[in-house]
Amino acid sequence: MANSTDSFDRRANHLLRSIRLCGGCVPLHRLQFQFSDSVIQTLLDRELVQVQNTGCGFLLEIAEDF
Repeated sequence: MANSTDSFDRRANHLLRSIRLCGGCVPLHRLQFQFSDSVIQTLLDRELVQVQNTGCGFLLEIAEDF
């Protein structure tokens, strides 16, 4: 049986794959109902993704160093 950490890591990996499939960036508001804030924050803390302010909204994108 998978524990909650494994499930959390799977959700984080799924988010990274989703961003890659969308061309490397996705509007942050589009993720609001698909992924929890804690999953997004964890990827930000690990510096795997970054937030870009476009002036009309925010994009979540794969970090350049990743």
